[in-house]
Amino acid sequence: MTAPTRRSLSRIALVFGCLLTILSTISCNHPAPAKPAERHPFKGKIVSIDKPGGVISVDAEAIPGFMDAMIMPYKVKPESQLDQLAVDDLIEADVVLQNDKYWLENVRVTQHATGPAPKPTAALHVPVAGNLVPNFEFTNQNGKRISLKQYRGQAVLLTFIYTRCPFADYCPRISSQFAEINRQLEKDPALYRKTHLLSISFDPAHDTPKVLRQYGFSCSGSQQPSLFRHWEFAAPPAAQLSALANYFALSYEPDAGLITHSLSTAVIGPDGRVFRWYHGSDWQPAQLIKDATDALHPAG
Repeated sequence: MTAPTRRSLSRIALVFGCLLTILSTISCNHPAPAKPAERHPFKGKIVSIDKPGGVISVDAEAIPGFMDAMIMPYKVKPESQLDQLAVDDLIEADVVLQNDKYWLENVRVTQHATGPAPKPTAALHVPVAGNLVPNFEFTNQNGKRISLKQYRGQAVLLTFIYTRCPFADYCPRISSQFAEINRQLEKDPALYRKTHLLSISFDPAHDTPKVLRQYGFSCSGSQQPSLFRHWEFAAPPAAQLSALANYFALSYEPDAGLITHSLSTAVIGPDGRVFRWYHGSDWQPAQLIKDATDALHPAG
């Protein structure tokens, strides 16, 4: 077999280069499939159950090489399994991790809660369309006192976060969605002027104006102070936090530096009344933008 000539080597290189180009084009036009789900055996004790959100908070045992023992909220799939669960039940399950999401499957009770059932607490207020929202007050990222009443005449998109939240499916996701809403509204100057975004922290001891300001810059991808003319980050006085959380059906429980919490997002009409309320994060930016538009231009 003769050695390849310089010309034949050049042809081989050219063909190889073309193949790489074709493969690169195919790769760009067809993104790589989602990563396969990662599963781990899971054990823990149920701390709280949020049926509307399909979430349970669990004091989970450590999973070597995966996670330390800690209390965390988990989505349950399918949600019908929630009907079999109670606070203080010991459970086993599969914790499933895929991309930036995690949830529990195959949940089974290994020991039911003992002792009397917990006494019912005061009913959680659920925001209903048409309810007049109290004039809650806050301190924003600039250290300025603000209140809901000052936004009368605008549609207010309000949600709850805390800046230290480590759970990708919770506060980081909500803030990312609000950033997208803000970008979309900027494209419609008329609607932009008639709307206002509020991200309210339920961790006022830590989330000072300075912290909120930096968080706002970080999650919006902007360093322009003009951002806060339309999207503010604020925290209530500690004494008002309980009443605020109860009104918007927000549950939160401090635990070892973290806060186990639910999610709550509302659209408040220009008359200061609830237009729509969302529990959890199963909404899209386009839905809230439509809600704001409908609140500003009610049918009839």
